[in-house]
Amino acid sequence: MFKQRVFIILTYLKIYMNIDKQKNFSEWYNTVLDLAELSDIRYNVKGCIVIRPWAAKTIKLMYEEYEKELERNGHKPVIFPALIPKKNFDIEKEHVKGFSPEVFWVEKAGKEKLEEKLALRPTSETAMYQMFSLWIQGIVDLPLKVYQSCQVWRYETKATKPFFRSREFYWIEAHTAFATEKEAIEQVKQDMQMTEHVVFEKFKIPFIFFQRPEWDKFPGAQKTFAADTLMPDKKVLQLPSTHLLGQNFSKAFDVGYLNSEGKKEYVWQTCYGPAISRIYGAMICIHGDERGIMLPFEFCPVHIVIIPILTKEVAQEKITQYCHSVYKIISNFGYRTILDESENTPGYKYNYWEVRGVPIRIEIGIKEVEEGKVTLALRDKKEKEQKLLVAVEDLSQRIRFEANEFNKRLEKRAIDTFQGLQTSAYSIEELEQKAKDFGLIKIPFCSIEANGETCAKFLKDKYSLDVRGIKYLDAEKPIERKCIVCKKEAKEFVYVAKQY
Repeated sequence: MFKQRVFIILTYLKIYMNIDKQKNFSEWYNTVLDLAELSDIRYNVKGCIVIRPWAAKTIKLMYEEYEKELERNGHKPVIFPALIPKKNFDIEKEHVKGFSPEVFWVEKAGKEKLEEKLALRPTSETAMYQMFSLWIQGIVDLPLKVYQSCQVWRYETKATKPFFRSREFYWIEAHTAFATEKEAIEQVKQDMQMTEHVVFEKFKIPFIFFQRPEWDKFPGAQKTFAADTLMPDKKVLQLPSTHLLGQNFSKAFDVGYLNSEGKKEYVWQTCYGPAISRIYGAMICIHGDERGIMLPFEFCPVHIVIIPILTKEVAQEKITQYCHSVYKIISNFGYRTILDESENTPGYKYNYWEVRGVPIRIEIGIKEVEEGKVTLALRDKKEKEQKLLVAVEDLSQRIRFEANEFNKRLEKRAIDTFQGLQTSAYSIEELEQKAKDFGLIKIPFCSIEANGETCAKFLKDKYSLDVRGIKYLDAEKPIERKCIVCKKEAKEFVYVAKQY
């Protein structure tokens, strides 16, 4: 009992720590993961974390949202094995070259050595496309659009960070095959639209889609487009990416069909990969504050917490009964609701649920009981401006309104912060200076084709800045500008940033 009391006191004090997210992001992030009980890094496989219930619930909701979006756009679910034979990797040499350092290999089963090594899925092109060659025989089998929600494993050699970069992560991968290149290009555009609909409109995460440079494409792709957002420490985090594969994989895996003249044609392919666990990490970092995490209303594990305000001087049973009746009313509205009847103090409860990001708190004391009302507090507002007295009969309409306004405020803050961390630079000196205060910096650059890699390497080696690529649909060209590195004529504006 004494140990439990000490734990409650220590946790109470820790919750009151105000950590500036922008100035001490790493400390803020680690503290939030701990206090909100989102993950546990003590699992004894390096680079693999345990995702705890509070985070797992949101990740499950995120999966559901993305799966609905994919199925609305014609994708059908599949489930493929996690083990891939080595011979599948050998078929597509360029793909293997790109992924081979990251692959986990299974070589034994029990005491028996396997005849052929099996890879733990780093991504599923080499698993799926050999099956595509069996499924696609004629034009009637096209287009083929499938997705699977799964784990993938990659032997990350960089420093791992929960949700951002780990050796096991959770994602969705969508794979398609079309009769024409035009259809494949349209699919890439649709992938970007789906990212806009879900990642920005639902998860409230702002981003920019970039066409990646030639040296930073997905292995085996003709073109790669990826969404980048910014973390509080001004580093970019890559979110969903979509890849125009062309016919590279279809020729390697013999995925084709007979056209109307009886001639074999190879399909045109794309793949798309929203990393759900990474997007979750981005979401808690972008929306969180010094008191803990915040999430868009729909993706909170709990929408509303009810906290009884009990004192010895008033009829506790009367307050408790009223709380139960309010809980039943709100639950019937369809909101995920908790009535916190623990023995902890109201102040402890406030902070406990605040650090977990519950958007609406309802307080009920004798005053509320006597007036037939509740006190409603909003997670993202300061104490003096966050409390509202609401009649029980008005709760349904009021909660719906406040949930919508809460999401609007989250979105506006995220956009303002994201835009405020972007700038331009037209010389190395200006770039060096601005890199201290900004995340994404637009610069004139020689080329994102292969011949620009030398300049990109200079920026990486000297300033730890990566060339993220050309902003998608940005028609602006540098007129009479020189590449800030090699001083040759600049062919395009690219964005550079430090990355995770």
